[in-house]
Amino acid sequence: MADPPLLALRDATVTFGGRPTFAGLSVGLGKGDRACLVGRNGGGKSTLLKVLAGLIDLDGGERFMQPGIRVAYMPQEPVFPPDMTIDAYVAAGLPPAPETAGDRSYLVDAALGELALDGARRLENLSGGEGRRVSLARALLVEEPDILLLDEPTNHLDIAAIEWLEERLASFTGGLLLVSHDRAFLTRLSRRTLWLDRGALYEIDKGFAAFEEWSDGILAAEEAAQARADKQIASETVWLRQGISARRRRNQGRVRRLAEMRLERADRVQIRQAKLGAAAATEPGGRLVVELEHVSKSFPGQDDKPPVVIAEDFSTRVLRGDRVGLIGRNGAGKSTLLGILTGAVPPDGGTVRLGSNLTPAVFDQRRASLDPEATPWTTLTGGSGDTVFVRGRPRHVVTYLKEFLFEERQILAKVSTLSGGERNRLLLAKVLAQPSNLLVLDEPTNDLDMETLDLLEELLADYDGTLLLVSHDRDFLDRLVTSVIAVEGGGVIDEYVGGYTDYVRQRRPPPTARPAAASPRPDKATAPAEQQRPRERPKQRLSYNEQRELDRLPERIAALEAEKAALEAKLADPGFYERDAAGFRAAGARLADAAGELEATEERWLELAALKEDLET
Repeated sequence: MADPPLLALRDATVTFGGRPTFAGLSVGLGKGDRACLVGRNGGGKSTLLKVLAGLIDLDGGERFMQPGIRVAYMPQEPVFPPDMTIDAYVAAGLPPAPETAGDRSYLVDAALGELALDGARRLENLSGGEGRRVSLARALLVEEPDILLLDEPTNHLDIAAIEWLEERLASFTGGLLLVSHDRAFLTRLSRRTLWLDRGALYEIDKGFAAFEEWSDGILAAEEAAQARADKQIASETVWLRQGISARRRRNQGRVRRLAEMRLERADRVQIRQAKLGAAAATEPGGRLVVELEHVSKSFPGQDDKPPVVIAEDFSTRVLRGDRVGLIGRNGAGKSTLLGILTGAVPPDGGTVRLGSNLTPAVFDQRRASLDPEATPWTTLTGGSGDTVFVRGRPRHVVTYLKEFLFEERQILAKVSTLSGGERNRLLLAKVLAQPSNLLVLDEPTNDLDMETLDLLEELLADYDGTLLLVSHDRDFLDRLVTSVIAVEGGGVIDEYVGGYTDYVRQRRPPPTARPAAASPRPDKATAPAEQQRPRERPKQRLSYNEQRELDRLPERIAALEAEKAALEAKLADPGFYERDAAGFRAAGARLADAAGELEATEERWLELAALKEDLET
């Protein structure tokens, strides 16, 4: 018999002045749960987390929490008391201690040290990444919760910090509920998926890797049932779901195209590297976007500290149609390098050559170009008429905004009333409408839901210009870019053909640094002894458990293929639904599960087989 949940909702209903955000919803979280919550922006995910945290009262139903249980909640957009210091804010999260425990301020010191935070700083004017780390220090490291609720915890974090967070959460023994747009993050951590869709909550005891196939199965069964009952599906739902399914089908062709582009980029990178130091070949007029040769850049250190070195002798060439991802720790110099690539920041040494007739369009993650008092309509039309020109072509503003998943009721709402994800969608709509042949996107995926990410991926994949993308979303990089420029810190910048996964496989060992924040590369003469020790010899073969898993996967793949084929044959029976509607829905859901498991199992087999081949060669 399963243990009772530590925190639960039963028949929960929340209404904000109109239709319910959700109604009759029941969910429970227990010790050791690893759950993710997915759904559209504005669908109620953050509201559900706040209800579970006890911050929003229910309009109906009840919330239950076992006595003595501690619940920690990290909001999507934390608001800090500006006159408070970081250490005081984090210390306020310490749980009550027995009288014999004594001073426990060491827990705060340890948390701040682990996340490279200066406890004496005030909370005003923190960057997005610093605010996230402060929130994590309190919720994850100090509050000692039994249930941890995290709303978009990876926003504004760099990849090193995200990987640190993954390791920390993997070892967390309490119950965990995550809301995140980061597919790689959810795939790594989740073992249970909750889907909040149109006010209803669906659940599967599988991780996020199974979500797409599972949700498609539910929608297919729902549409079939409604069609047989001669009920018309809402036009908005049909438009939205058909768009998602069509995008996924089209993406298969884009994967092949991206692979071809990466091969072409690899050939050019190898040729360029072979010619460095000699006279570089020039590109035909109009094909070159930017060329850096032996570029260096640094900034003076503060308070008698040594200079901060961004680049030392870095060279690259970007041509029309290239899609280049920039990655690195917060503070390592990605924005500076982006400025050099676009001609906005002059280098200290080396040469920068920009191509002719460049027309850039820039997405700023701070969304400074959005007027909070304007509406989506006036933001795109300039306040006159109902037409927006999308790269020179006239479109009706409502039609165009619907392509970015806006509902009609939102089109005349003030920008200030939109969620963070909705404001990001609006800015993307504005930027992508501009005539351009160079897109510069700085963290465009923050606050976006999965469906919007699918849409953005489609739009960028079809973009016929050049893309410079700063992102910490590993899956997004894997799906879009032809090469990665990694700003490692300490002047080290390298370029790798492919996406983020290719970068991880090819990269040279990074400088020793704290995982959650940028730190200068230590001088060899003064570095601690443990940093000067020779690196451990890399493993030469798969571990015993990895080899055993690889040996067993073909049998599992065959079993799943057979089960999937049997379910498809069963569902193809035209009389199945009339005989057993519940069985039809159950078979549809299981088909989605089996398809998701099959895809995840095949990907794991490919991953292990490739790893084995790499190690052996």
